[in-house]
Amino acid sequence: MNEENFDEALLIKQRVDPSYDEPILHQVLRIAVYDEFHAYETYRKIIDTFGSVAPFSNIIQAEIRHYQALTPLLQKYGVAMPFDNWYEKIEVPSTILECCEVGVGAEIQNIQMYDDLLMYVEEYPDVQDVLFRLQAASYNNHLKAFRECVISYSNEAKSVNSFAGQTNVQDSQMLNKVNDFRTLASKFTSGNVSEQDITKLLGSVDIATIGGVLLGGMGAMQLVKMINEDKGE
Repeated sequence: MNEENFDEALLIKQRVDPSYDEPILHQVLRIAVYDEFHAYETYRKIIDTFGSVAPFSNIIQAEIRHYQALTPLLQKYGVAMPFDNWYEKIEVPSTILECCEVGVGAEIQNIQMYDDLLMYVEEYPDVQDVLFRLQAASYNNHLKAFRECVISYSNEAKSVNSFAGQTNVQDSQMLNKVNDFRTLASKFTSGNVSEQDITKLLGSVDIATIGGVLLGGMGAMQLVKMINEDKGE
């Protein structure tokens, strides 16, 4: 069973509350660590679901470094480490594209969180420096990577849909040609074929392919040969 944090509501809200019965610096550091736990467990669960896919496999390592950068500050200022109880709470989307969209939202929220936290640590240059560096990493690296991921998978989805649409059109065109071929072949075998029918049949650039569907490749070529002989060619 996951342990709950005594300040769970504050940690989830990600905003310092000056009226809360806990030192502001403690709130800042616990909120920062808890959010890094959230990011780490989100990306870990995505990897558990989809495998070691980029950019999650890279960014999860950065989340570990973020936690490691914050840990000495908690130790220095005597701040209790929050419990990491995120994994079971996280629901993973059904596609990588949606996961990347979640990543974009999470990093934007992370950047905004640090904007708020930084307002309360001007008296602590060492804390301020770490928070600035973590925020910069989210903005310059993580957010960029997730945005590129969204663009990449969106384009891939469009390509698949476009290919499927083209395939449907091509299948429909082929079916029409097969039906035309079947009609002309029927006329030929019954002796009711006309010069116009023969011209139409020979004008098809896909005659070998279409004939192959109905007769097999050799049957189609034999039919063409018979038509040419009938025309005296």
